[in-house]
Amino acid sequence: MASLKELKNRISSVKSTQKITKAMQMVAAAKLRRAQEAAESARPYAERMEGVLGSLAASMIGTPGAPALLAGTGSDQTHLLIVATAERGLCGAFNANIAKMARQTAAELTAQGKTVKILCVGRKGATALRREWGDNFIGEIDFQGVRAIGFAQAQEVTEKVLGMFEDGEFDVATLFYAHFKSVISQVSTAQQIIPAQFDASDEAAGPDLKGAVYDYEPDEEAILADLLPRNVSVQILKGLLENAASEQGARMAAMDNATRNAGEMIDKLTITYNRTRQAQITKELIEIISGAEAL
Repeated sequence: MASLKELKNRISSVKSTQKITKAMQMVAAAKLRRAQEAAESARPYAERMEGVLGSLAASMIGTPGAPALLAGTGSDQTHLLIVATAERGLCGAFNANIAKMARQTAAELTAQGKTVKILCVGRKGATALRREWGDNFIGEIDFQGVRAIGFAQAQEVTEKVLGMFEDGEFDVATLFYAHFKSVISQVSTAQQIIPAQFDASDEAAGPDLKGAVYDYEPDEEAILADLLPRNVSVQILKGLLENAASEQGARMAAMDNATRNAGEMIDKLTITYNRTRQAQITKELIEIISGAEAL
């Protein structure tokens, strides 16, 4: 059984930890509001971009002049996995879930005989995947010194990805991130961004034109050549902003659980301390009484 001094030191240590986790919870809650607003503001723009491109792509898919970012390279042998995670931990299973999905996808592609390349955006994703898939890494991008994720960071990732695509280093690119739903729910998501994929509902996402037909100036090919690279940036920005909100939500929930667990541990240790102290006092009284009777 631990001594009274050891129990007292342990209670003091857990109380200090509880103060830290409570402070981290409050900081995450403050950051979450800004991150959530940024993520929710980016969603309509990204969805509308997909709607416009979906309408344009419907008439271009399968034609000889279709851009490579839309039609692809004609092969799907080499896959680039862009794994976006956080720079720090202490956010529950947020980083682990994204890394797990990327790991499973890489294993499935490898089993099919495909070549897998991994680009990590965020230090934690690289740490989680390096041991098993380190030989497949082609680069790491981190934003440790960045206070708020913005278009500049998304553009940095986009330039690297598009440069690799133009050099013929991969055929298909997939972005992995966590879609923010609520503080306790972040959904790991894999989104193919090269070649661009659009749902059949994207064309219908716009306003009802009563049967009218779009007339583009310049032609669809010129517009797509300009918008498709921009769409890659927009989708990566959306993923990074969703990640930022998901990270703070997961950290807030994790620190709340840690604070509660610390409180329960303090209660249990306090009970043990009081019982041990009472037993020690009782023992000392028995020794005194026994000594007095012996005289």
